[in-house]
Amino acid sequence: MIQKVKRFVFNSFGVNTYVLSDITGKCLVIDPACQSKQEESELAAYITGNNLEPAGMLNTHFHIDHIVGNNFICNTFNLKPQCHKSCKMFWETANEFGAVFGIKVENLIIPTDFISEGDRISFGNSSVEVLYTPGHADGSVCFVNHDERYVIAGDVLFRDSIGRTDLPTGNFDVIYQSITTKLFTLADDYIVYPGHGPETSIGYEKLNNPFLH
Repeated sequence: MIQKVKRFVFNSFGVNTYVLSDITGKCLVIDPACQSKQEESELAAYITGNNLEPAGMLNTHFHIDHIVGNNFICNTFNLKPQCHKSCKMFWETANEFGAVFGIKVENLIIPTDFISEGDRISFGNSSVEVLYTPGHADGSVCFVNHDERYVIAGDVLFRDSIGRTDLPTGNFDVIYQSITTKLFTLADDYIVYPGHGPETSIGYEKLNNPFLH
């Protein structure tokens, strides 16, 4: 594999943080969920210890458990958070959501760099394509790498499950459409790296996911 997908599991919600890198040493950090100093050190040590240079920091969506490490990564590596503009409600209410779930984010860096359906985000010789996939939350996106045939799915699609739709802006019909008309157009062998839990594949979920039959 020319590229590498490194997964970390952070905070009490077990969020999957991903670092995508290729042979050039450039990388993308996706959903930095590190909450404790130990988790921050683990993530930074992997990046610096492997001589990686972050080319960007992306959020699949702006739920508090997925953005709690945004400030740390941005400040450490001189980056800005990149997300879909429809995440706005969630950064405006981050303190309130954080209080409900026991996560505190002080002086949250507000996104000013926005990504949209069809954008290609480069790192070194590689890139990921943005798919807009709401339904779990407004602003939810997935990142597809066609060369290595994988998708970073955030909280849209899990192994044998889908993102919950009972939170603000969640909608089952919308997430169903996002999955079936966007993700399920990918080939069966595409690996799915979700926002929580183990990896799966497009083909497995087409056959087995109980929420989609």
